[in-house]
Parts: sequence; C-alpha cells; structure tokens
Amino acid sequence: MSTAERKTGLTPAAPEQALPAAVTATPDPALLRLARVCDPGTFKPLRSNVGDGVLAGSGRVTGRPVYVWAQQISHMGGSLGTEGGRTIARVIRMAAGSRAPVIGFPASGGARLQEGIAALNAYGSIFRAQVLAEVPQISVISGPCAGGAAYSPALGDFTIMAGDNSQMFLTGPKVVERVMRESVTLDELGGSRVHRANGVAHLVAEDEAEGARMARALIGYLPQIAKGPLPIEAPIAPNGGDPSGPVPSESRKVYDVCEVIERIVDLDSFMEVAPRWARNMVCGFGRLEGHPVGVIANQPAYLGGTIDSSASEKGAWFVDLCNRFGLPLAVLVDTTGFLPGTRQEHAGVIRHGASLVRAFAGATVPRATVVLRQAFGGAHIAMNSRDLGATVSLAWDGARIGVMGARQAVEIIDHRAISDGADPELLAEAYEERHLSAAQAAAAGEIDEMIAPSETRERLVAALGAWA
Repeated sequence: MSTAERKTGLTPAAPEQALPAAVTATPDPALLRLARVCDPGTFKPLRSNVGDGVLAGSGRVTGRPVYVWAQQISHMGGSLGTEGGRTIARVIRMAAGSRAPVIGFPASGGARLQEGIAALNAYGSIFRAQVLAEVPQISVISGPCAGGAAYSPALGDFTIMAGDNSQMFLTGPKVVERVMRESVTLDELGGSRVHRANGVAHLVAEDEAEGARMARALIGYLPQIAKGPLPIEAPIAPNGGDPSGPVPSESRKVYDVCEVIERIVDLDSFMEVAPRWARNMVCGFGRLEGHPVGVIANQPAYLGGTIDSSASEKGAWFVDLCNRFGLPLAVLVDTTGFLPGTRQEHAGVIRHGASLVRAFAGATVPRATVVLRQAFGGAHIAMNSRDLGATVSLAWDGARIGVMGARQAVEIIDHRAISDGADPELLAEAYEERHLSAAQAAAAGEIDEMIAPSETRERLVAALGAWA
C-alpha cells in the first residue's frame, strides 16, 4: 500500500469489471456512480419511474445497508425540480428511519428556473431532511454544484470533491462578473484547490472511482446512526517503532505528527480528513485494537503546531462530529500556544478558540489527552486538558507544561535581574525545572500520569475502552 493510500485509509480500487455489464455499458454516469459506491450487485432502485433527473436507491457498503442518490447532469442541466427534490428528501428520510448512512452524488446548477418557487421549496425539504437525519451523510462532488446543490453537501458530514470537473459555489462566474465586476473561472471560484484549503471539501480525489472508495472508507469508521454501535475490525499491531522516534527533543524543531499517529493506531488504519485545511491541526480516524477512534493532534510541521482561528474551527468541527457519532477521541498535544498577532485577533481567534474549548468541554465520549513534548497557555487548556473534562490526561516523560515557555516567562518575571546582567538562559533553565516539567505536573496532580512514549498505545486503549 502506498503512502498516499495509507494516509487516507484506502485500499486499491475494485476492478471495474466487478460492476454489472449493464451498468458499465450504460451512457448514464449517474447510474455508474451509484453502482460503483455500492457492493457489487447490491444496488436496488427507488422511485425509478419518477425520473426528473434523480436516480436513487439502496445498497450495501462492505455488507452494511446504505442509501444512495445521484443527479443526472444531462437532465435539464441537473437542475432540481419538485419531483427530484421529493426523491432525494424521501431517500434521506428512509435512510434515517432505517438507520443507514446516505451517500449522495450532487451535480446541479441549482433550482430549476422553469418551476420557480416550487423548486426552491424542493431544496427546503431536502435541507430539513438532512438536518433531522441522525445518520452519516457523505457527498461526492464530480461536477459543478451551484446554489442549493452546494448548500446540501455542507449540511452533511463529509464532502469529497472528485476529479478536475468538481466545483462548488453559491453563484456562478457569470453572476459574479455581472454583480461584482470580477472575472473568474469555475476552478478559481469554487474548484477543489479552493475548497480543500477552506474546509468546504474534507477530501479530494483524483477521479470518481477514488471518490467512491473514499466514501466507502469513511463509512468504515462510522456507526449506522449517531451513537450507534461502531464497526469493529480485527486488531492489527501498528507499524512498529517507538512513537517518540520522529519527535526531536529540541522544542523548536519540527516533525510530522502523522508519523507518530501511525506508530500508535492499528496498521494502515489512519485516515486524515481535511488535510489541507488548517494544516496546523491534524484530524482523522484510526483504530485501536480494531475499534474506531477520532484522532486530533497539533501539527508541529506547520506553524510550529500553534493554534490559530482556522485550526480552532477545524478542531471544534471534528470534536463535535466525533461526539455526535460516539467515537472516542485520542488527543495528541504539542503546541506552544495560540498564534499571536493582529491578523489572528482580527480573524476572531477568541471566538474560534472558544468554540474549540466548548466542543471539548461539552463532549461526552471518552477522550484521552497525551502531551508529547510541550503544552503552554490557553492552548494547553483548549486541547482537552484534565479540567476541561479529559477522561485521562497523560504526558510523556520529558514533556513541558505551563503558562508559557521558560524564556518568555523569565523575560517577564525576572526582567529586572536580566537588566542588571543576570544570564537569561540560566534563569530559563531554573524556571523550566521548577515549573514546567511533566514530573512536577504529575506530582501536583495536574496530569494523571507521566508515561514512557512506548506506553502510549496501551494507555489509550485502556482509557478509551477500546478493549470492550
């Protein structure tokens, strides 16, 4: 398995010949999408005589029931009409009643102009069905989606943009040029490069086949309905090696925290989501002893692992999602704090940081925190600290925890001594030893236990109840 496949939880594509000949021979790409995402031979159509540019039905993904729908861009440009809207809304309600995930393939220019407000109301019925459904909802975008067709994926849980022709926007380039006097292409306005960076797209696939595999992989970590039983697989030991191997001892040196995650979770089970949005916060799914968990970690390889407004927003979204579906959380901390500066204050880092705190404080799933190297200031609190409600709070031996780094601290509290000629480095060393060591935090009961990095996996398994 390639590195790219390992980091997205994907397995090699099923051969196209596994699809029924009637499907591969059809000129209708919508039907091919539905058949491709379902286990071979399991797709069963619903409301097939209604038409109106929407195909829908039920099927199975790795043996588990799912509901699926797709729009036909060839039918009136994929515009949504009344009956097509009823089909999509009905399928979502059926999925919710049957406790089954929904995978949709929207491809639409929005509400059908010829039907006026009735088409708008059709979108309203879809939106309401989505909001009320408590089942996983995944959208795979393989063509232009405008207006309501862009809102609908955003109301779901995951959006996958597949292929070069996938775009999402509320108003198209012609309207933008007419109203705003901006000349912009489809890709510049709402292509995958735009939306993978702003969090609208959680995953980007090279083509529709990979997009279908990503949707199937996501289903593998999620329950059939919120708080339902999680899908369990056979345990597989991680790829070997001490988790601290990739971590430099020097606090200012960077590393890729994904390499640490892969030494903790089951082999090849880590699937990162939204990897290009707020890259200083890593979010994804993995397995511990075969049990799905959510993993959230600071990423020292980007912005030194500091938390900014975008990382706060991303982290809050992921914690809320895992809590809603009942996935335990493994939280790996290595951060010097929130990113300072006027740009962050103007971006509302206070509000976004509070959303991360609120998400962790309100979460009811088991959630274990491990400080890998350092945790300072408000970021220590925001990353699932003990008093924020962590099920267990751990730290690697050698970690540093405190209000701020030693050098910054002595520049404040010992500024007179430094002005009189005291060595700031010696003062910083003394402060670090007295106030920042994990041993001091453990002795004061501020963390539950100081552990060796090699113990991380077994401690997380015990804390998150993954053995049950």
